[in-house]
Amino acid sequence: MPTFDPVTARLILTIAREGSIARAAQQERIAPSAVSRRVAELEGRAGVVLFDRSAQGVRLTAAGEAYADGARSILQQIEDLDLRMSGFAQGRTGRLRLACTSSALSGILPEMLARYAKDYPDVVLDIREMYGAATLVALSDAEVDLAVLTDNHDFSNYDVTPIGSDNVWVIGSPDHPLAPVLAPARPVCFDIVVGHEIVGFHHSGALDRLLTDAAARAGRTIGERVNVETMSSLVRMVEAGFGIGFLRESSLHLLAGTDLVGAPLAEQWAQRNMLVAMRRQAHRSAAQHNFIRLASELRAALLARSGRGAPGQKSTR
Repeated sequence: MPTFDPVTARLILTIAREGSIARAAQQERIAPSAVSRRVAELEGRAGVVLFDRSAQGVRLTAAGEAYADGARSILQQIEDLDLRMSGFAQGRTGRLRLACTSSALSGILPEMLARYAKDYPDVVLDIREMYGAATLVALSDAEVDLAVLTDNHDFSNYDVTPIGSDNVWVIGSPDHPLAPVLAPARPVCFDIVVGHEIVGFHHSGALDRLLTDAAARAGRTIGERVNVETMSSLVRMVEAGFGIGFLRESSLHLLAGTDLVGAPLAEQWAQRNMLVAMRRQAHRSAAQHNFIRLASELRAALLARSGRGAPGQKSTR
């Protein structure tokens, strides 16, 4: 087996994640030919084939899966060793890498990051916006130190800390039949709203799966009239009268300047939290501890200031 090369190992993980050498090369800012050469050299020295190649892309072989698992473990150990041996011990200098969902970045997280940057100006913040599942992949691959996302994922391999609520709300225009029910901003039952046409958001996304599963359990189907890819587009289409919409609590600020009304869903499954996820049993730098501590301290103050329980009330009037 050849000497372990962290650069090649990260390339293997990126190729596996992207399913394409070209996309991996673009992401890593390396020529595709250089990526292919590194893979071929590793396969030649190891005497194994790491990828099945087809017109549809590339996929890890059994040997490739074994290499990827080992590479993740070694890269995590390298990262942990670097943290222990560097000036990160005091948390006043260094780097903090975060993978964050759009929901997190559109909610309370930017204010937390601004406070963190003020308190620790010499810590470089590397913030990457990703979908929920992708943040956990980046965390497992030691590409980031922390992941910030909602709690509807499998966290069995991670330690998590809540930093804020992110409940599901339903919004509608003031002339929608549901407006009298939504206007008081008191919890409403999903059964009451599920029969109405909705403006869908990001098929296969976490919120879409959450609502689809809830409808299936209730023996109902969601009547989707149009589908959009951004939360701001969803708000505009609801405002235009294309149906009701569902938003996370962290996105209610998008209602500012509109006359839309909204209320939280009453069901337990709709009571969500925003979490910080960490690799279990991994060494944590002081920079990471400081971020988690600060986020926990700010949580109560931020929720209180936004009106807790009805954070969108000011903007839904």
